[in-house]
Amino acid sequence: MPELRKDPVTGRWVIISTERRKRPSDFRLERPALVGTGVCPLCVGREDLTPPEVLAYRQNGGAPNSPNWDLRVVPNKFPALQVEGGLDREAEGMFDRMNGIGAHEVIIETPDHGKTLASMSEPEIERVLWAFRERVLDLKQDRRFRYILIFKNHGAAAGASLEHTHSQLIALPVVPDFVREEVEGARRHFATKERCVFCDIVHQEIDTGRRVIQENADIVALSPYAPRFPFETWLLPRRHAARFEDAPRHEYEGLARLLKAVLMRVNRALESPPYNLIIHSSPFSEETTDFYHWHLELMPKLTKVAGFEWGTGFYINPTSPEEATRVLRAVPV
Repeated sequence: MPELRKDPVTGRWVIISTERRKRPSDFRLERPALVGTGVCPLCVGREDLTPPEVLAYRQNGGAPNSPNWDLRVVPNKFPALQVEGGLDREAEGMFDRMNGIGAHEVIIETPDHGKTLASMSEPEIERVLWAFRERVLDLKQDRRFRYILIFKNHGAAAGASLEHTHSQLIALPVVPDFVREEVEGARRHFATKERCVFCDIVHQEIDTGRRVIQENADIVALSPYAPRFPFETWLLPRRHAARFEDAPRHEYEGLARLLKAVLMRVNRALESPPYNLIIHSSPFSEETTDFYHWHLELMPKLTKVAGFEWGTGFYINPTSPEEATRVLRAVPV
């Protein structure tokens, strides 16, 4: 059983996931490159190599866990958290712990092993976003969970262990510190100005145009004013809303169109780098409707986080957001 342990100094929770145990010889200084050889457990016809699906889209019907699917969602075979059981919060002397209860799922975005999210069609990307929504709406009914993180690791350097394009979802029994910091920052801005800080960002960036990469009727893609990483890009809905899963259908369509365009720009400008993609959404365990604003963050893996960053929390970014915007805008799509 995985467990969560709380750091008594910072209050940070850490997952001790014994299900993913490694021997000392299993650790490497560098991750090996992903390879396309061997048996891919995410490909069509190998449904028996994954746990039973919890969601699938099939145009012509068909039995669960059979071929002819367009998208599948399955539990992670090596989950960071375990869905069965109770939290059993308890003290261990001065320390606090609880069972590692949660859900860890893999969204297999396409049956085509050779496709990437960038090369998928806009309707295919929208289908992925819709699957995210369906799984969140289902899992948030479980009262043990406080937050659901949706993320994508593309490329070995970004943390992907399989080449076949996929995303992941983890439901957590606590709100992560990074999410808490963002929510509290938005709360402070609203307390002072009675406005959403993300709405203010969208309005100012559209007015000045300095850091807007591309936009459509529903979504704006921009380089944030103080990016941690080179070519970090945010996609924000124009309409204020706290939760990704509550967005209307047309916003998923707009997000799919703009996400594809941004990924194509990044690939052409930076030679298809590895990247991390994260959906930031409100914790559903609390009310943030007035001041929080869901969005997507895309971070190409171009630099390494090292001692200075770990020791200070500061990030050294060698590329200004204005320069990143200029480069990405200049790329034809």
